[in-house]
Amino acid sequence: MAKTMFLIKGNICAERVRLGRALQNPHMTQEELARKIQLMGMEMTPVIISRIEQNQRHICDAELRMIAKALGVSMEWLCGDVNEIKLNK
Repeated sequence: MAKTMFLIKGNICAERVRLGRALQNPHMTQEELARKIQLMGMEMTPVIISRIEQNQRHICDAELRMIAKALGVSMEWLCGDVNEIKLNK
């Protein structure tokens, strides 16, 4: 029997990544988010963003931090620990 590294399927921030993009003015596409993260120095593609949002890929802490920074939100908000959003521009 194969061991699994994760206890849950997917990730806890999928909905919030999608919502964070939608709350941008104007709405940010997956391509734009990936490009912004790449400009910040991390390898990221629209396919990775899509898989994160569809709960098909786990996200590491460094990626979570970069996505939060690119969206201008806190990591706590992305993880659902707080409900109040303050977009940091």
